[in-house]
Amino acid sequence: MIGRWLKFNAVGGMGIGVQLATLAILKSLLHLDYLAATAGAVEAAILHNFFWHERFTWPNQVRGLWTTRMLKFNLTTGASSLAANLVLMTLLVGNLHIQYLAANFLAIGSGSLLNFVISDRFVFRPG
Repeated sequence: MIGRWLKFNAVGGMGIGVQLATLAILKSLLHLDYLAATAGAVEAAILHNFFWHERFTWPNQVRGLWTTRMLKFNLTTGASSLAANLVLMTLLVGNLHIQYLAANFLAIGSGSLLNFVISDRFVFRPG
């Protein structure tokens, strides 16, 4: 379990890079509203993390259709990550006026443990 937790966090660390880079592109280059940019960036990280969790974190537990696991991943950890990020970004950027990348970095870690448990017990649970 500890090894899986470490792998989960390694993938998550890469996902943070994906999310922050996507957020910067969507907000600064494409000039999207910070909440729309956050939603797009979270989804990019979700897709990235799903791909690597399939191949690295839970490779021996992958059974059945990948589309079913992707749907489970998006509807559980993805939905909770999206909700937490949007709520915290509204608070941190909209109300406290913290710079959007710094605020998003703070928001990302809010649901890590919950996402691990959901992924381990539901999304990638052996058949």
